[in-house]
Amino acid sequence: MNAVSEIARQPEARPAEAARPTSLKFEIGARTLMQVSRSLVRVPLDLAAARGGQLPVLPPLDREAHGYSVTSLPEDRAEALVHASGGMLPFIRQRYTRWYTDLSGSFDVWLGGLSGNTRQGLKRKTRKIAQESGGELDIRRFRTAEEMECFHDVGRRIALRTYQEKLLGSALPDTPEFLREMVSMAAADSVRAWLLYIAGEPAAYLYCPVVDGVVLYAYVGHDPAFNDLSPGAVLQLEAFRDLFGEGRYKCFDFTEGDGQHKRTFATGGVACVDLLLLRPSLANRATMAALGGFNRMVAGVKGVVMHSPLKGAANKLRRG
Repeated sequence: MNAVSEIARQPEARPAEAARPTSLKFEIGARTLMQVSRSLVRVPLDLAAARGGQLPVLPPLDREAHGYSVTSLPEDRAEALVHASGGMLPFIRQRYTRWYTDLSGSFDVWLGGLSGNTRQGLKRKTRKIAQESGGELDIRRFRTAEEMECFHDVGRRIALRTYQEKLLGSALPDTPEFLREMVSMAAADSVRAWLLYIAGEPAAYLYCPVVDGVVLYAYVGHDPAFNDLSPGAVLQLEAFRDLFGEGRYKCFDFTEGDGQHKRTFATGGVACVDLLLLRPSLANRATMAALGGFNRMVAGVKGVVMHSPLKGAANKLRRG
């Protein structure tokens, strides 16, 4: 079966999102040097689709749209989708593993599957934070609509101090739309959230919607004043203890992007790419060539610098 007929035989997709401005960034770490905007239709794959190796249905493009932004596409399906797109320009924005944790078993079995060093490290971090809080962890749990409003008030104050807010603009939102959605999901018992306090001070938050039995790693952050105590790892551990204890979830989806935190807690993963498919216009060809050349240059310079005395200065530049 060829790629075109395979896509045609996929189940009907959800209604397509409208094309929206998307910044294609020329960046070094967290520092953006310049950016080019393109109007793209986002085509996201959920964890089930990524694990199943599905190809997404590409909806028709409006005349003003430049193309598609396909996220969490299994890496081994990228060539087929490019072929099926009918001559659009492909560009891989990033490669990563979409990590997940199977929640169908027990917490003790999952914990026992971690390496001995990882278990000891989590135990040591947990004990250290408990000592800072008078001998016991101070974890606060939220699930009802009323509780979520309290969570958001504190979580948002933490979020304002996080790197996700300052560098990425991806911390816990504070928009009316998000607040309405949060309360609505809580009323349907479809969201879980946690706060970690250290010595009486709010230190970290975790916000996780639940969709079809899958818990989503949506918003997470911690106050950088507590960096040395690893509050994020301890909060994740206790959230897993709760989720396994409920015994009602299929898995925990760490969503898009890689990271040591995700690798530590996951039981599996799918090699994915975020793929741009752009109309083959002269402007898009020039943009893709420039961005590709820039990324190759940055990767080459990074390889040299990371093995030289300039490594410290490079790390400061990447952090912005």
